[in-house]
Amino acid sequence: MSTEIRIGGPMTTIQLTDKVDALFTTWDRPDSPGCALGVIQHGQLVYKRGYGMANLEHGIPISSNTAFRIGSTSKQFTDMSVALLAEQGKISLDDNIRHYLPEMPEYEHPITIRHLIHHTSGLRDYLELMTLAGMRDDDFYTNDQVIEMVARQKGLNFAPGTKYLYSNSGYYLLGVIVERASGQSLRQFAGQNIFEPLGMKNTHFHDDHNEIVMNRAAGYSPQDIEGYRIDMTTLDMVGDGGVFTTVEDLLLWDQNFYRNKLGKGDQDLIRQILTPGTLNNGEPLEYAFGLMVSDYKGLKMVSHGGAFVGFRAEMIRFPQRELSVICLANLSTFNPSRLARQVADIYLADQPEAGWKEDPAGSAFIELPEKELQDKVGVYQGSSSGTIVELEVQEGKLMAKISDHSFQLAPISSLDFQVLDAPLDIKITFEKSGLGEPWQAHLSIEGERPDILSAIQIVSPSVDQLAEYAGDYYSDELQVTYKLVVEDDKLYLRHPNTPPNPFKPGLSDMFYMSDMFNVSDISLYFIRNEGTKISGFVMNGGRAKNIPFQKMRRE
Repeated sequence: MSTEIRIGGPMTTIQLTDKVDALFTTWDRPDSPGCALGVIQHGQLVYKRGYGMANLEHGIPISSNTAFRIGSTSKQFTDMSVALLAEQGKISLDDNIRHYLPEMPEYEHPITIRHLIHHTSGLRDYLELMTLAGMRDDDFYTNDQVIEMVARQKGLNFAPGTKYLYSNSGYYLLGVIVERASGQSLRQFAGQNIFEPLGMKNTHFHDDHNEIVMNRAAGYSPQDIEGYRIDMTTLDMVGDGGVFTTVEDLLLWDQNFYRNKLGKGDQDLIRQILTPGTLNNGEPLEYAFGLMVSDYKGLKMVSHGGAFVGFRAEMIRFPQRELSVICLANLSTFNPSRLARQVADIYLADQPEAGWKEDPAGSAFIELPEKELQDKVGVYQGSSSGTIVELEVQEGKLMAKISDHSFQLAPISSLDFQVLDAPLDIKITFEKSGLGEPWQAHLSIEGERPDILSAIQIVSPSVDQLAEYAGDYYSDELQVTYKLVVEDDKLYLRHPNTPPNPFKPGLSDMFYMSDMFNVSDISLYFIRNEGTKISGFVMNGGRAKNIPFQKMRRE
């Protein structure tokens, strides 16, 4: 149901809400999951609406009081807990994390709480580590096992403070630090210090998967053919995610950014939460305390998305306009970030003052000759992320294969392309350093730092050369053995829960696989000893890099 509150402007409420509703018609059905939408202007929920069903089995529709798991959108509540502890003098943001987590290794350069907050710690992502060790999304493992896994990592993705790379390990550990510094679980501390003072009665960190949640939406993913399957988890980790909440409760959270009621009750706490971090070299980041602070069409935008087990969430705020959009979904393929921005566009266009800029007319998609598309075909690799992007032309369209999913690249210009129908906003911009030089491209994936894609020359090893890579390889840090075998002239990984597809050859002594274990691209860089025999490999994932494997000798 809509709320018929209107604050000025040339459009009527019906005109605005009709435009908004038109964005969600695909899901506004009794046989589809969907989302809860909330639009906040000047402290009031001016539009709230449910589209689709919270529970398909029982025919329960979504409303603004439906409770959704919000994935990584939870991170801002973890960071508010950390900031409140710092305000209370119980921790310092520049403390070495080993002060609270003595089981962690003593790395060459100390990791601080601040590093965890801004994703500059270099810690490998625990969700990725667990899946690389053979755990499936629906397998059960404990909090102690997560700490043991993270603490077992002798190496880091990079030296602390030198780079930014999103890491759920950092936020899980922040939750543990809150517990050890306060004597309360993260759920208890956030409940007592955030949710209760703000009146958020239907919000909590969900640290017991068996707990009943009133008005809970079920999470869904599409079936291969038609219909949906239920997504769920038995994991009880919180900090990196785990919050259940509603649109109505997030209104109360949103308003606290303008008039703070938490901690000492002044705006210094809010200013700290909204201050992005910096790298050691002074390079500024967009990531603040569980929030991205960026620019959108000339306006400052504060946002964070989330995705986990059939749920997707986005909350964006334009403080100059006191406008916020909340979009909480229970379908894994839903793109709440794109839709929240489209809703914001409708309201911003209605009152276009305060620096908001319309997209230029030239941003519409154009047609390009097939020759120009064929010119860009090839295999590209991200210089920092390691992401593999395979480009090919199919039926006159440029297609991108990213993490084992194929998407159409729609041209905005001869060099700028938008990925269509992806669950995240992805853009690719091509460039050449000179005539006759190979293409490079700038890859922008929503929520990630931009990456440079470089064309790589694919090798074609013979069957005898492939045989050199076969064998058993052991990782002490993952405590797992991978068996590599050659079958049908291809290199395969044999391990529980591994996909049936083979590794593809890339550069010399490098192989890659897209979407291995539902992790992003995995690359294996083989190492040879002085006698040129293969002695092991280093594995790089999207958020877990430099993991060494040693080749085991046959007895």
